[in-house]
Amino acid sequence: MTALLSRGVPFVLGRNGMKSLQINGRAHQFAPAEMPATLCALLEKLGIGAATVVAEVDGRIVTPEQFAQTEVRDGQTIELIKFMGGG
Repeated sequence: MTALLSRGVPFVLGRNGMKSLQINGRAHQFAPAEMPATLCALLEKLGIGAATVVAEVDGRIVTPEQFAQTEVRDGQTIELIKFMGGG
């Protein structure tokens, strides 16, 4: 069993019964009790501000206004696109 730390969030790999999300091309596994219920909860767990990203869940664009109502389920593919300022 390998434990990884990503932005202060422990992800445990290699145990049966784990829930899995593909986030920006990387597999993240959660214990069933630690699996976020919504996209908003996932962003909070990852330490990402909801106002700074747009998300794509299984190929569908999700705007920040929809994060709290968007359920997260085992096996989903999530892409998080962060806004960057500049000029």
